[in-house]
Amino acid sequence: MRILKYLIPLWAAVAVYSLLSFCVGARGVSAYDQLRKEWEKQKANLETLKNINQRLEGDKDALLYDSDIITAYARELGYGAADERLVRIVGLSGTRKPRYTAGQVLIAAKQVSLSNRAIQIISLLAGLIAWGGVSLFRLMDRP
Repeated sequence: MRILKYLIPLWAAVAVYSLLSFCVGARGVSAYDQLRKEWEKQKANLETLKNINQRLEGDKDALLYDSDIITAYARELGYGAADERLVRIVGLSGTRKPRYTAGQVLIAAKQVSLSNRAIQIISLLAGLIAWGGVSLFRLMDRP
């Protein structure tokens, strides 16, 4: 029974270390949650890029096979046929088609977690506090 008193601080330190590592450690639940959120952001960005790619493929096909669209794009850029005259009206917004962006680069956020050294120090302090509690209990138990 006497040895059990001295094992309580050790088990307390091990329990605190295990709990902190599981919850807020570099490979714990919070780190997994952060990685899952980053994965969802990357997945949403990939879907956006797929949509942009489909629109650009459609524009490319239209430019390859439809001469009217080529003419419309040329007029937007200020070109015209030899027998056409261009009139510019100042003050009116243009009817330019929106150009697509190539997408955006997403950089994963830095993972926030307790370092292993901090978890070890906290568990050591918990073991020392438990040892102090056992020692105090032992001093109060003496007649």
